[in-house]
Amino acid sequence: MVARRVGEVEISGIRRMFEAARPDCINLGLGEPDFDPPAEIVAALADATRNGANHYGPTAGLPKLRSLVAGLYTDRLPSTTGDNVIITSGGSEALMACALALYDPNDEVLVPDPGFVLYAPHARLVGARPVPYPLTERDGYLPRMEEIERRITSRTTAIVVNSPSNPTGAVFPRATVDGIIDLAERHNLTIVSDEVYDRITYEAPATSFWGRTDRAVIVNSFSKTFAATGWRLGFVVAPRALVGPIGKIHYHIMACPSTPAQQAILVGLETGFGAMRAMVQEFRGRRDLAMRELARVPGMRCVRPSGAFYIFPAFDWPQSSVEAAMGLLEAGLITTPGDSFGSRGERHLRLSFATSRENLAKGLAILTRYGEQFTSRSSMRARRDR
Repeated sequence: MVARRVGEVEISGIRRMFEAARPDCINLGLGEPDFDPPAEIVAALADATRNGANHYGPTAGLPKLRSLVAGLYTDRLPSTTGDNVIITSGGSEALMACALALYDPNDEVLVPDPGFVLYAPHARLVGARPVPYPLTERDGYLPRMEEIERRITSRTTAIVVNSPSNPTGAVFPRATVDGIIDLAERHNLTIVSDEVYDRITYEAPATSFWGRTDRAVIVNSFSKTFAATGWRLGFVVAPRALVGPIGKIHYHIMACPSTPAQQAILVGLETGFGAMRAMVQEFRGRRDLAMRELARVPGMRCVRPSGAFYIFPAFDWPQSSVEAAMGLLEAGLITTPGDSFGSRGERHLRLSFATSRENLAKGLAILTRYGEQFTSRSSMRARRDR
């Protein structure tokens, strides 16, 4: 007998599109850097496996790595130490551990719509009820405090936030962070802040929730920072009152994170973020290229992303998001239907510019031709109606 909870969730539209695609398709759908990790980190991983770092480690992660991660946050809160940090198997496991530790059955959890595909399913899997709060194109996909507040009830226990955002690329200004903190403190809410793209911004640095309230739990990852998505290594930074409960759940999910991967990431943190800064500079150029080309796509409009490596264009074609994504797939382009990220993502597509400029140009040319067919049909109908 299969547990009822399995019926509460679906495989994300991201994976469905990727797995349905032909091998020769241009992929603007899957969200991961198209770079390799820095050479010194790759060498450190190989050295770790050759030199015996192939065994279980501490549940919360290697003490030195936890200390280095804490050091990334001491400018926000000087008292941050390794005791505030848990090393996890990627940001996804961190989010699941937070859900299991922080949400009870019948709790209500505020989640962004559109928002990353795991937030609402994680709430459902633990018996809580996800309550979407809207992010709209007219607001640049930034949340409105009044829209969040009117969804808060006596059962609301947490709010999930994501800046820089997947799928929209929006980056919260300080005023938005302050507004969410004010709501959380007035309504006794825990803030689960997904900050995995915090180092990928184009105009201004991202504002972290850490150090601004004792109600925030930070989820982050090394996957994007070091272009090491397949290594599955992330982390949680949490207040002392919450790091213990989250760590207990983390133990029951996976016992401990990968020892050799941690050794390699240690080297990455010690040698700095030069490769990451170069990667972000390239992403900035690709974003600007994509925005220029998207301006030429008939029936499509989009908000300029300020972070991450996604654009979330809206379209006015006579199709649903899934129909548009499937039509583009047949034409040789992988995109992600916007409704994969919530009901307010309908009639949107998520495009990733974490691919080469050559592939990006080819993919956007397919998108332009696809949009032109609807312009041609409208012109033909107009001529017939005259």
